Amino acid sequence: MRRIKVVLCGCLGKMGLEVTKISKYYLDIEIVAGITKGLEQGKKFPIFNNFEDLSVDCDMVLDFSSPSCLDSILKFITERNISAVICTTGYNEFQMVKIEKASEIVPIFLSSNTSRGISVIAKLIPIAKKLLGEGYDVEIIEKHHNKKVDAPSGTAIMLAREVSEENTSYVYDRTNRKCKRDKNEIGIHTVRCGGIKGEHEIIFANEYETLVFKHSAHSRELFAYGALDAVRFMANTPPGMYTMNDLIDNNLTVRRFY
Repeated sequence: MRRIKVVLCGCLGKMGLEVTKISKYYLDIEIVAGITKGLEQGKKFPIFNNFEDLSVDCDMVLDFSSPSCLDSILKFITERNISAVICTTGYNEFQMVKIEKASEIVPIFLSSNTSRGISVIAKLIPIAKKLLGEGYDVEIIEKHHNKKVDAPSGTAIMLAREVSEENTSYVYDRTNRKCKRDKNEIGIHTVRCGGIKGEHEIIFANEYETLVFKHSAHSRELFAYGALDAVRFMANTPPGMYTMNDLIDNNLTVRRFY
């Protein structure tokens, strides 16, 4: 069995450490190097400060770092003609355009949340919106630990887009708004406290009933498994942009050894 050789960007962060731990269950994946801002000894693979110093052969980059690393990642994968699984959140619109352009050259898997449960909800809520019809307000509440930097979460934005229409606006703070709720807005609310791994609620409500889709992540292992499944999925894919929807839709192609 030929193993997929992966460079793990952000290898010493919380998710990087989870991916390293879980990777032992994936016999067809090998983390051959890590990228981090600070070097540390005693790891199972060599660690580099940047991609320019990277001296190992690889097939793919798995990224759990920060938006500031994007340019170096895209430069590296396009020059080497390899694929990437990008799980970092907090990109601005300009950076998203860069990712889309790079995906015309190499395969890129982009997901702010690698949970299969979230992916299922993302498929269900547009159906719910269509079946419910007019007259339902939509609000999203996301909760994360007190060390998460970006707000709202990339997952909350992704879920909002699934039920947005052309004239939909997002409202993040109603403190200074002295008017009633607009029927075309989606309120997105952020909670940052304690060690919450990740919770998302999508609320549909009118005067007569409330329908709630809720997902709670109990462990970061959930996202590590999803990211490594994405690595498998991306092996030998042609250039283009891929998401968790593609992984879920092609679930039979994902082999599990755990």
